[in-house]
Amino acid sequence: MKKILFVCTGNICRSPTADGVARHLATQQGLAHLFEFDSAGTHSYHTGEAPDVRAQSAAIKRGYDLSRLRARPVQTRDFEYFDLILAMDKGHLAYLQRQCPSGFQHKLDLFLNHSPAHAGMDVADPYYGGPAGFEEVLDQCEAVIQVLLKMR
Repeated sequence: MKKILFVCTGNICRSPTADGVARHLATQQGLAHLFEFDSAGTHSYHTGEAPDVRAQSAAIKRGYDLSRLRARPVQTRDFEYFDLILAMDKGHLAYLQRQCPSGFQHKLDLFLNHSPAHAGMDVADPYYGGPAGFEEVLDQCEAVIQVLLKMR
């Protein structure tokens, strides 16, 4: 089983969107038994909260239900447990690199490095913008998750 963790700042927009899209597409493609997905934040601002209502609204329009997800911060044990830890932007990646115990750095990567069209780019933070930002996050998540599901 491949275990993948998605990480953003507060775990209420980008990373839970990736988590929800991944769970849905894996189930839809009959691959859910091959993967375990989760999401976390670099900060604990929103611990226990559901994803941002705007992220949920955009997601539900595409058939993704994020309502059961709850924000949590990255924990030290995540570095050992997960096979792949994907940061939504370079700031998150730098944070993870600083926090990661030695021997696990190889598990860290930038989320969009798994999209040939967007390698090296950040998933833009939609939090302070309008609905279009949440749609863009969904577009990027759908593209990357399709690639990740082929990793089996």
